[in-house]
Order: sequence, then structure tokens, then C-alpha cells
Amino acid sequence: SSGINAEWPLRPGYAEAYINVNQYDIVLDVLIVNQTPDTLQNLSLELTTLGDLKLVDKPSAVTLAGNDFCNTKAQVKVASTETGIIFGNITYDISGVSGDRSCVVLNDIHIDIMDYIEPATCSDTEFRKMWAEFEWENKVSVQTNITDMNAYLSHILTCTNMKCLTPREALTGDCGFLAANLYAKSVFGEDALANLSIEQLSENGMLSGHIRIRAKSQGMALSLGDKITLSQKKEKAV
Repeated sequence: SSGINAEWPLRPGYAEAYINVNQYDIVLDVLIVNQTPDTLQNLSLELTTLGDLKLVDKPSAVTLAGNDFCNTKAQVKVASTETGIIFGNITYDISGVSGDRSCVVLNDIHIDIMDYIEPATCSDTEFRKMWAEFEWENKVSVQTNITDMNAYLSHILTCTNMKCLTPREALTGDCGFLAANLYAKSVFGEDALANLSIEQLSENGMLSGHIRIRAKSQGMALSLGDKITLSQKKEKAV
């Protein structure tokens, strides 16, 4: 699980959400603190989602006394590994004060695709069949400071939760070129394929090449590509 927090402007309060990721749903446990002496009436946590996410239950409105706090929960169903975002805001009225309701926009919550992808195995025949059938492809260029080809392969396996299907003996040797097939499956039964093709440049020893990702859904292909791109940026910044 992971957490986010967001402070309200002008310090009237504080809100923090703890995110518990289960296999098919996400539970948000939200702590809301009133840091003023005023009573906040009709205080509501309002959530909306982007992607293949569905808000199951809407938290009830509460009245929060001055310097008091409350906990509220919301459940979000996850239907696929497409990148999802949960948006939230808190609205309330101040007791004894007329005018429009106050509204505070909270930090977005981004759902990590890696929580739903697991390494898996399939035969060469099954891999070739799915590779031919899947219509969505995302091609990511290799940009890395890593100069060892097998070390780079291990790096990609770690950041994508994929399994290398190519036998280890086929990855040994010193030919300056490496090609490997990778496979993973989501908890929703979605297949993800990848082909890593890299070479070591003779002039500077750096790696060059690309990773082709194929999936039945566009969201899966794009999300895995984004994961690889982000991991390469972090690795190059080190």
C-alpha cells in the first residue's frame, strides 16, 4: 500500500489518504482534520476516476466540529491494467457563515500498473501466435547508461515484472548483440509480450536498440512503455 497527503489552503485543515491495493479493488482510508475552531458542515469527500476504474461507494457527508477529525473510506474497483487516476476534492460549509461552499482540490492518486502485473510463462508457439494477433504495439528506444547487455535485460525485467522466455544459454557469449522475448500476465488475464533487441556499439561501448511491446489493449501497451521510459530516466539520472 502507499499514501498521499494534501494540506488545505490557509491551513483550515489537513487531509491524508492511505491507499490499500487489493487484487481487484483499491480502498482509500482518508483522515480529515479540522484545524480551526469553526464547525464544518456538510463536509464531503468527492472522488472521480479516469481510466478503467469505478467508484463503488460514495463517502457520506459529515459535520466536523472545531479541532476535530474523522475517518472516511471509499472503495474503487479496478477492471484492467490501464493507467488509472483518482481525482478528489473536499467541499464544506462553515457554520454561521453564508456564501458559496468551500472546495479544496486534493492531490491526484495514480494507480501503479505494476501492482497488477506478474511474471508468467508460455510456449514459443503461444508467444508467436499472440505476437501475430495482438494489434497494439509500443516501441521504446533504449536510452541507458548500463553497458552490460545482460544487466540491462535484468533491469527491464525488474521494472516491468516480466519474465524472460529466452533460454539463458542463448543469452551468453560475446557477439555484441542480444535478443530476448519477455512475457507477463495481469491478474485480470491480460497478456503482455515484449521483444528486447539491443547491440553494443563498438565506438563507445554504449547500448543501442529498442523494446517492442505488444498487447491486446492499448492501455497495457502504453502503460508498460511508460514504465520502461520512466525507469530509464531515473537510471540515467543516477
